[in-house]
Amino acid sequence: MNSNSPILTALQRYWGYDSFRPLQERIVSSLLAGRDTCVVMPTGGGKSLCYQLPAAMLSEKTVIVISPLIALMQDQIAQLTQMGIPAASLNSALAANQQGKTVHDAMEGRFRLLYLSPERLARKDTIEWLKRVPVSLFAIDEAHCISEWGHEFRPDYRQLSALRQHFPDLPIAAFTASATRQVRHDIIAQLRLRNPDKYIASFHRPNLRYLVSQCEYGTQDALLLRVLRQYSGSNVIIYAPTIKRVERTVDFLEERGIPAIPYHGKMDSETRRRNQERWMSDEVRVLVGTIAFGLGINKASVRAVIHLALPKSIEQYYQEAGRAGRDGLAADCLLLWQARDIGLLTYFIEQMNDAAEKERSWQRYHQIRRFVEVANCRHLQICSHFGETPKWNTCGACDVCGAEPDWLKIAEQAPISKRRKYALPEGDSAGWRAVEVISPEANSDIDSELSDYLREWRRNAARQQGIAAFVVMHDSTLESLCRIRPSSLAELRRVSGFGERKTELYGKQILDALRRFHDGARATETPQKKRSKPAAETLGLLARGHTLAEVAAIRGRQISSVVTLVAEMVEAKQLQFQANWIGEEKVKEIEAACAKVGMDRLRPIKDALPAELTFEEIRLVVADLKSRSAPQNIAKSAEA
Repeated sequence: MNSNSPILTALQRYWGYDSFRPLQERIVSSLLAGRDTCVVMPTGGGKSLCYQLPAAMLSEKTVIVISPLIALMQDQIAQLTQMGIPAASLNSALAANQQGKTVHDAMEGRFRLLYLSPERLARKDTIEWLKRVPVSLFAIDEAHCISEWGHEFRPDYRQLSALRQHFPDLPIAAFTASATRQVRHDIIAQLRLRNPDKYIASFHRPNLRYLVSQCEYGTQDALLLRVLRQYSGSNVIIYAPTIKRVERTVDFLEERGIPAIPYHGKMDSETRRRNQERWMSDEVRVLVGTIAFGLGINKASVRAVIHLALPKSIEQYYQEAGRAGRDGLAADCLLLWQARDIGLLTYFIEQMNDAAEKERSWQRYHQIRRFVEVANCRHLQICSHFGETPKWNTCGACDVCGAEPDWLKIAEQAPISKRRKYALPEGDSAGWRAVEVISPEANSDIDSELSDYLREWRRNAARQQGIAAFVVMHDSTLESLCRIRPSSLAELRRVSGFGERKTELYGKQILDALRRFHDGARATETPQKKRSKPAAETLGLLARGHTLAEVAAIRGRQISSVVTLVAEMVEAKQLQFQANWIGEEKVKEIEAACAKVGMDRLRPIKDALPAELTFEEIRLVVADLKSRSAPQNIAKSAEA
């Protein structure tokens, strides 16, 4: 590419990058030429830059971005603002007067980018005022949501097909990270793209190691611990299938000295955002979430993504696993599935009423089963699924092709019992900090003390402005700073990620921080407030007379998660069952049902009782009965 290219000049000015990632420059050229475009680019490939850069260059025009997530809009707007690119969003989180001002400013042409949700665009009044905005093009993010064949079909996206009717002369660009050939064709048809330029990046991520392991019942927790010990000190995402499993996993890890935070849809938005930011800024390295976590997450240094259940589709797995290794360094994607996952997936499919959607779900189900059960190269299976035909038959980077590490092969000597012991001695050898840190070789030239010092500076700078740490500086930029150690603003501009505006905002502060470090300053080692372990905290709250519902509220957990923990302690004879938790009459009813149908499974007991009695109440009584019937000194493991 010509070094005097205006596109490259804009890239350097705003983003501080000297070169494009594959396909980016060609996509930007297509959009600047006013052509309809369809882009399929894997997670971390740099899709957002492809429409943000043309917006920055078209000084009197506005790119309208259709995005499904308010949080994603807010993060992108914060980043654009830091680069000196005017941007705004219209969403339900804004007050009415703010929405009115944004609409007025948009019609005045004051934004280079305006973010809208598909629901907002579907409103008739939106179309009316949007026709008075100097729009350059429409960029549809997560475009696979428009296709019924996609794994995340959203009916609201179907409304986008009217864009061509209302704005016949404006180009439309569709962006997605995970679309099969069938979905790509559907996107083009639904949006009525006219002879679009098509850009499809390779689906092969050679820096990722795909590892699939079927866990026998009762062994998954032990295997998860063994896996996490390989990534001590690194950023990890764990995907759990349910909210209850998210919270149980966080408690399980905390009990064993591994700090972790939860993320799921039942949390209030402020807690979710705070937890996400703590993980993004490296305050806590392990995040356990449902599939609600991840869209738009821009953290490059994730060394492992772990799934604790079968995903619904290969597209979903590829998108979530692809959040590992976005910095191009080696990273692992582990799928630790169990036979019962199959039953859960088939159960939900059978509940579907729409025959066509049920058929598509069955297709996805058979595809993901083949992925985990057939002994074919994992990378090859993924590429083939998306219509790519690699020229190789073996990748050397998956368990099938011989890349399975010894720590994953070795059978656990003693699986962790369902009836867990919660009291762990301080300094337990299985603790998080007791394990050797495994870091990518490419990072071996980075001074860890300088990295810690700059991360602390970044956290403080972000807090002062009320923005996310990665908005101030991406991990990859921070690592470049550690390598280059600039001593002037001119040298700082040569660090990838420092454009004109970022250098103006933070240049002097960063140079001062580097000088302080050179003079002996180090990260403030404020010992984190010692967190009580989940079991000890729950016991303490119950002892102070709190109800189970109050314990759940205080601990920020769902009631079902607290009941599971309490029931396990009752069954293990570490906590005395209290009939007033649920009421004497209910206890008698449940005990009578247990006497009739047994205690092996909860469902038959539930069916034998009045509908108002809950699984949580049954679980507690069953735990008490098992505790009383078990021999004093024998810990029997039983499925609840």
